[in-house]
Amino acid sequence: MSSLLHTMIRVGNLERSVDFYTRLLGMKELRRRDVPEGKYTLVFVGYAEEATGAAVVELTYNYGTEKYDLGNAFGHLAVGVPDVYGMCEALRAAGAKITREPGPVKFGTTVIAFVEDPDGYKIELIERK
Repeated sequence: MSSLLHTMIRVGNLERSVDFYTRLLGMKELRRRDVPEGKYTLVFVGYAEEATGAAVVELTYNYGTEKYDLGNAFGHLAVGVPDVYGMCEALRAAGAKITREPGPVKFGTTVIAFVEDPDGYKIELIERK
């Protein structure tokens, strides 16, 4: 059976990004691999171990690259949270940029919000009670 393993995003400051995904979004650092000869470091973060079948996020830092052009093809990551309003308050207090305030989706009832990670990637927060 096939399954989604991870989504890779390139980051300009690895520790800043790890802090955002772990401290602010509550993910765990699952594994890290530094490859000096390739001049990159990979950090995998997520809510559950990969062995459980859970998809994770691979943060890739290429030595010496501090910023990327995000382009317009990639949309966003989605994270289920128990309280979108409370999560946005905590994120805002920590200095995160909320790009869509919490509230129901247009023509629906699901409560969502959007936040940007330190590199500008959009993360949709979806309320899951």
